[in-house]
Amino acid sequence: MESDNNTEKTITKEAISLMEMISFPGRIVVVDTLKDAEKATEYLKTVNCIGFDTETKPAFKKGQLNKVALLQLSTDDICFLFRINIIGFPKPLIEILNDKNILKIGLSIKDDFSSIRRCREFHPNSFIELQDFVKKYAIKEMSLQKIFALLFGKKISKSQRLSNWESDVLSEGQKKYAATDAWACKVIYDYLSKIDPIHQ
Repeated sequence: MESDNNTEKTITKEAISLMEMISFPGRIVVVDTLKDAEKATEYLKTVNCIGFDTETKPAFKKGQLNKVALLQLSTDDICFLFRINIIGFPKPLIEILNDKNILKIGLSIKDDFSSIRRCREFHPNSFIELQDFVKKYAIKEMSLQKIFALLFGKKISKSQRLSNWESDVLSEGQKKYAATDAWACKVIYDYLSKIDPIHQ
């Protein structure tokens, strides 16, 4: 770990490369039917805090803009992967995103919101942006991988980031990657919430 003026915490890519890899340890549920979406959202209504993320098929041509393909919502032990390219944005899912009583933790969520709004209008409530939240703890890093490594000394894989999220069947690697990103957001938030922020 490096620090600027002994206050701002940072970490190098070299340090991360030496760390043990970690991935989501719980159950991953792929949601690709409206019926499954109803079941998943019924469960999510029973929790008060979830990790949030989205995945979009990468665009390699200038001006090309793909729509959200996957939306991930994770508790500590179960992560739902909603295949938006197949089922769209069913009303129960939008209700979860709009729900004021369920805290959603994500990173770079403005980008996610913009991507979602290209598919469906919604009014997000009770979202926490980790990039803003970690600043209270003198953490300078903005990437999920670096924040996680800084706090826990473990590495999150980014190998599937540019894979095809609109594939007919998601690979095991894609599912693990997607679930880990959403789960890691909640883990970071839960950990820091128990620590007093640094007052500067």
